[in-house]
Amino acid sequence: MKIAILSSIAWRTPPVKYGPWEQVASNIAEGLIDKKIDVTLFATANSITRGKLQYVSEEAYNENPDIDPKVWECLHISNLMEQADKFDLIHNHFDFLPLTYTGLIKTPMVTTVHGFSSPKILPVYKKYNRNNFYVSISNSDRCPDLEYVATVYNGIDTNEFTFRKTSKDYLLFFGRIHPEKGTYESIQIAKQSGRKLIISGLIQHKEYFDSKVKPFINDDDIVYVGNSGPGERDKLLGEAYALLHPVSFEEPFGLSVAEAMMCGTPVIAFNLGSMPELILNGETGFLVNTTEEAADAVANIKSIDRKYCREYAVSKFSRQKMVEGYIKVYEKILDIRR
Repeated sequence: MKIAILSSIAWRTPPVKYGPWEQVASNIAEGLIDKKIDVTLFATANSITRGKLQYVSEEAYNENPDIDPKVWECLHISNLMEQADKFDLIHNHFDFLPLTYTGLIKTPMVTTVHGFSSPKILPVYKKYNRNNFYVSISNSDRCPDLEYVATVYNGIDTNEFTFRKTSKDYLLFFGRIHPEKGTYESIQIAKQSGRKLIISGLIQHKEYFDSKVKPFINDDDIVYVGNSGPGERDKLLGEAYALLHPVSFEEPFGLSVAEAMMCGTPVIAFNLGSMPELILNGETGFLVNTTEEAADAVANIKSIDRKYCREYAVSKFSRQKMVEGYIKVYEKILDIRR
């Protein structure tokens, strides 16, 4: 089986720091290689893989302001499509644009839908649904207007996350700093529960950061440590008393939630989107509806078994589990197309 993995070129694959789509694409590619499958990764030139690497863009456009995203995205996607007949199957992690090529190629394509940035993109998904295969990353993120071949949860490399039996006393916010991710709410939860909060993440919404987050940063009980890479991430997540995830939108998955539990760290999250699929309420964390409920949950974190958090995360969200799910999807698609 020859598989082409089409990653985004917004960030390197795997990302240096932030880049969830690129991280998942990398995890799938490397996991397939572990299964002795022939993998070609289409990504930026500075990407890292044990498989074959194909590229047009030397760097990611978010890492080089001289790169025009639209131009290099078109060149990147067409680079794969012009050699599509070399592969048994294309696995698309590039959202809707590659779908528009599928009427011109014979190679089947499966698209992992990492979420819908806007309802305005749905006409493309609808048009190409009848000759394409969509995979959702949670059951909660399924659009009723589309048909899906499977749900496969995102998986992470267990070797990159260290289990820690005990924690320090701080709470952690880990993710992009944006109103919908709940950085401000995390600050309020920390204040109400009387605990230190460490904030780590890419500042995606500067006005929000400047007005709702920065005024509270004092390098004492509210600390911002920047956008953390893999080594820092493992330490921050593993040593946290709990991860706070008070999102205000229907989040399709939430990698940091799975990553925290992989370290043994419980998660307190607002009960929206995929959170009930990721968190076992009362066993690997708590699902709440308000900052007040979240602060109360902090007091109950000591009842959570960190070892069970790790065991649960490994059973549900490991790279191996994800790859096994996708291999079943590939086999199903190839059977249909024979």
